[in-house]
Amino acid sequence: MASGTGRRTIAVTGSASGIGAEVRRQLEGGNARVIGVDLRGQEVEADLATPAGRSTAIAAVRDACRGALDGLVCCAGLGPQFKPAESIVSVNYFGAVALFDGLREILAGGSDPAAVAVSSNSASISPGADGPIAAACLEGDEAAATAAASGNGVAAYSSSKLALARWVRRNAVAAPWAGAGIRLNAVAPGATLTPLLQGGLDDEKLGPAIRGLPIPLGGVGSPEQIASAIVFLLGPESTFCCGTILFADGGSDALIRPNAI
Repeated sequence: MASGTGRRTIAVTGSASGIGAEVRRQLEGGNARVIGVDLRGQEVEADLATPAGRSTAIAAVRDACRGALDGLVCCAGLGPQFKPAESIVSVNYFGAVALFDGLREILAGGSDPAAVAVSSNSASISPGADGPIAAACLEGDEAAATAAASGNGVAAYSSSKLALARWVRRNAVAAPWAGAGIRLNAVAPGATLTPLLQGGLDDEKLGPAIRGLPIPLGGVGSPEQIASAIVFLLGPESTFCCGTILFADGGSDALIRPNAI
């Protein structure tokens, strides 16, 4: 294993709060060594909205894990209320993809390596998500994607999360991932009581729409519930999962898209 002590070493972006912090807590409760990445207060401090910040994060994680990594969770993200909207795309999609690409080689040297992206059920249920922003993301054109997202946080959020889920599906089966023994999957949370969601609830325009989202199981999710799904995809119980998008949203996606399969 990466640490040489029998403990798994797992890097988690967005680990200072919300779902990322709970992922960290659960992993450490299972005796994993966590390398946290966030703007501040973690082992690696970096701004994933910028190419320079992504390079800093990749180099720092590589140094901290001493050449091999057993797991990676890209949880850092910005909500639809964040301004400027361009940063939502830069963090949610390009920041995540940069970390996956930049750390893939050392993941291949880990023990039972697994990587998990955090998408969102908004990727599948938000009208207009499958449009120019998502297309530019998947073409790797950050300038075009951020320009298309300008002034539209809702589209920036749902489109970046859709693009991230598609990136996972397209890459999970490729030689550098599955062929190298690395499992790549994603979780698509629904409304989850985190600081990110609270910011949306407090927004004059977004709040009513969020509260109106039907959740068959009733009520919003908790960080513990989403983190448990992420930890599952990192662990030995999910070793046949490859390119999976695991919805953890209380049934909202199934209710809205019952014929999706």
